[in-house]
Amino acid sequence: MKKVIVDMDGVMADVYHQLIQFEKRDSGREIEISDLTGKPEIDAFPNGKKHVNEVGFFRTLPVMEGSREAIEYLNNKYELYIVSAGMEFPNSLREKYDWLAEHFPFITWEQIVLCGSKRVVSGDVMIDDYPKNLDHFHGERLIFTQPHNELVENESYKRVGSWDEIMNML
Repeated sequence: MKKVIVDMDGVMADVYHQLIQFEKRDSGREIEISDLTGKPEIDAFPNGKKHVNEVGFFRTLPVMEGSREAIEYLNNKYELYIVSAGMEFPNSLREKYDWLAEHFPFITWEQIVLCGSKRVVSGDVMIDDYPKNLDHFHGERLIFTQPHNELVENESYKRVGSWDEIMNML
């Protein structure tokens, strides 16, 4: 059975929506997602570093459209693991676990890997929005389109823009 590795932030959880909302709340600045193409998140969101370290940020992330159904589909078809690099933001570890328990209750604790670097992760397919995580992966690499990676061109990735695309592929 194929082992499928799925990232959380920017793939299952809508981090951009949350950052836009927090930026508006704190500065009154309205950011249009269409203006963020090719910008690293650190440049796109002036208060982003503060926000991701805020208690509750990861716990209240919106669920990415179509991800719940697709993850359940993949979970029934493959050996599925949710892998998230959360060590940089220590508050996120419990929050990510609780978020998964609420929104994806069919995922067991044994399928959740919260780590520092994803370099140690292996499997057949990885779905992630960050090239740095895909670059060291030796299986099939699906890059989930987000503004920060829209301009990235790499022939070793297959670009996906929605969970429907992923379900059709896998």
